[in-house]
Amino acid sequence: MAGYRELLRTPGVARIIAAQLTARLPNGMTSLALLLHIEYVTGSYGAAGLVLAATSVGQAIAGPVTSRWMGRWGMRRVLLLTLAVCVAAIATIAAFTLPLPAYIALGLVAGLATPPVQPAVRTIYPKLVNSRQVTPLYSLDASLQEVIWIVAPVLITFVATQVGTVPALGMIVVVMIVGGLWFIFSPEVARVRIPRSRRSFGKVLAKPSVILATAVGFLLIGACSAVEAGVVASFGHDGPEAGIVLAVFAVGSLSGGLAFGHLPIGPWAMARRMAIVTAGLVLAVLSLNVWWLGGTLFLAGIGIAPALAVVFSMTSASVKFSETAEAYGWIGTGQLIGAAAGSAVAGFLIDGVGPQGALGSGLLFALAGTVVAVVFVRSFPDLRHRDASPIPDTEPVDTVT
Repeated sequence: MAGYRELLRTPGVARIIAAQLTARLPNGMTSLALLLHIEYVTGSYGAAGLVLAATSVGQAIAGPVTSRWMGRWGMRRVLLLTLAVCVAAIATIAAFTLPLPAYIALGLVAGLATPPVQPAVRTIYPKLVNSRQVTPLYSLDASLQEVIWIVAPVLITFVATQVGTVPALGMIVVVMIVGGLWFIFSPEVARVRIPRSRRSFGKVLAKPSVILATAVGFLLIGACSAVEAGVVASFGHDGPEAGIVLAVFAVGSLSGGLAFGHLPIGPWAMARRMAIVTAGLVLAVLSLNVWWLGGTLFLAGIGIAPALAVVFSMTSASVKFSETAEAYGWIGTGQLIGAAAGSAVAGFLIDGVGPQGALGSGLLFALAGTVVAVVFVRSFPDLRHRDASPIPDTEPVDTVT
């Protein structure tokens, strides 16, 4: 904890972490609020699912594209443009009763215009601290983002069910504006300029570390989504058990990140951390008792934030600074697709087998992630004796001979 206190005392670090967490808080609210609102307006969960699918598709497409734009037009311009469009789309959904195709189109626009705060802040981090603090900072970020998934769903569900779905969407718009502007006009965003990448779009995926980070992120988030679906199916929507168990899952991740984030990252770090997630899920599938699930998912959660810290650090250390934002955009897209795949597989298994089928699918996702980390261990960078800062961009310099 002393290391984290030192990090937070570094000028600008605490401010940028708080600003980006506030700006990203709507990420934990929007899907649930749209689900409840569209179902209320149309009377159909199927219709709501189509809108959510369109939003997710938009986010998956936009991730690497808007992230790369930041190197061409600057972070502030891209963030302001996407923020304005996303706010307008969500506000329109809240303000007007529209036919389903219009809601789907607006959901797609909101997804396409989701501000790339996450790639932006993870590009900024290495410029705020010294080299030995980069990996702990990524770990702290991965840990603290669990606060979003603990607080946001509870808050938006309370507002949507007790006040109304329109006020819930209105609250998202307000938080999006306040958090987005706070982050955009933070001094750190102005000071860091992403060089324009000289490589064509998508070439960063040729880096083995980026492919591995994207693949493991896909499998890890797929496991988490399947587990969430299984927990909800186990306890239903009427009681507090599902929310409590999922909160414990997130607290496990937060605890793991804070406890192990300072550890050096070697080639086997990802395999060990994914193995913790897998071990917890092996135990979780044995019983649906609320106390058993809470304890086993806390254990599984201990590996999540540390594994994500490896994803962020290995990406940063393996690409040029001009390519970091696009690389994080691709990783975010992989995680979004993983979330959709995990939820879809879990949904089919819940209908066919029951909640334990969903937990079992989560276990298989996590096990696959562990296998990938073991099989390709030689492709993971060894950061035990080097920092996770991006590779500097260089260009030819004319000399007189």
